[in-house]
Amino acid sequence: MEELIKVREKGQITLPLYMRRNLHLEQGDLVLAKIVDNTLVLIPQEIIDKDQAWFWSERWQKMELEAEQDIQKGRVKSFDSVEELFDDIEKAASDNEDGQVQKKRP
Repeated sequence: MEELIKVREKGQITLPLYMRRNLHLEQGDLVLAKIVDNTLVLIPQEIIDKDQAWFWSERWQKMELEAEQDIQKGRVKSFDSVEELFDDIEKAASDNEDGQVQKKRP
């Protein structure tokens, strides 16, 4: 849906209520503004605490997706104790020629 919006003093604009609701925008939220092919584009942004940024990195999100796929396909193990877990890890290492439990990630 399109809307004609008037630019006010100091370049301010008001986004129509239906747009804010549709995008779940509230007072104080951040919006990235950029020009693409002579068009103003506004993109809602989420703030991520600096100490949580690692989780949203491209590399970590790839590993999250891989883990989710493993879970969905049943490629998981559960253990009744830490000792059982360590026994399984040691067995996997001894079964592998180079003693590694899994391939190194890029």
